[in-house]
Amino acid sequence: MEDQAEKLRILMRQGNSKERDETGKPLVELGKDSLTLGAGPAPARTRRTRIITVTSGKGGVGKTNVSVNMALAYARMGKKVIVMDADLGLANVNVMLNMIPKYNLYHVIRKQKTMREIMVDTEYGISIVAGASGFSKIANLSDDERQNFIDELDTLSNADIIIIDTSAGISSNVLDFIAAADDAVIITTPEPTAITDAYGIIKVIAAEIDNLNMGLKLVVNRVKSAGDAKKVADRMTSIAGQFLNLKVDYLGFIFDDAMVAQSVLRQKPFMVTAPRCKASTCVQHIVSRLEKTDLPDAPGISSRMRRIFGG
Repeated sequence: MEDQAEKLRILMRQGNSKERDETGKPLVELGKDSLTLGAGPAPARTRRTRIITVTSGKGGVGKTNVSVNMALAYARMGKKVIVMDADLGLANVNVMLNMIPKYNLYHVIRKQKTMREIMVDTEYGISIVAGASGFSKIANLSDDERQNFIDELDTLSNADIIIIDTSAGISSNVLDFIAAADDAVIITTPEPTAITDAYGIIKVIAAEIDNLNMGLKLVVNRVKSAGDAKKVADRMTSIAGQFLNLKVDYLGFIFDDAMVAQSVLRQKPFMVTAPRCKASTCVQHIVSRLEKTDLPDAPGISSRMRRIFGG
């Protein structure tokens, strides 16, 4: 797992030291936020990409909703954000946004399309990479398919933020993407089953991922009060520290807000439909706290992805 984590970490971090366009020509920075072709003396831009994997032990706790709305909060800060749907069985990031992408990761894996061809810009200032519905395991890839997948993921390295929305549970795919992250955000709710399953995934992370070097964070979703959230967080962080010798940081909570359910029905993020609602404010605080966390020195995206998926 340690070798795998390093490869995904490097690939999802920075890729090549110089960004290039589709023809392979280097890109140079001519403005604060613009990258364009040029032959002048300006050095090529090396972007430091932050990888945030959002996961949960139990389905139905709002993981995808949190992922998408976190992406919007980052975009409002001027960040270039990509949400990658890493649920390879039941992808639904596009459903949250009322989008039907023509192509998805399955077409990249099968070398039918490139990552740039399947990545879709949204009206909300973020881009999405649709998950490969019906394709269950990256481990099933042939050597050639795996290498192509790694090379294609390298093209995401021009983003400031990559948010990886995993499936729920503790499959090998989920653990791979957790191991590759700078920050692994575990979503739970105050329900006993959700708490138990969240602790379960933390326990598996402690057992399966060697030399854990990402920030392990906890977000408590759908809470009635800040006090209720703190009780859940204190319990989980205490148990993780006492029995697993693992530090889990309490990142924050999201109120149980009626505007969230309404936005899901409308297939629009609540950060858009109700930017001043309680849930939106909570997400903004969570992203603000993440932004104040320094990134550790780490290899680039390409090497990290290769270490995860082999090759």
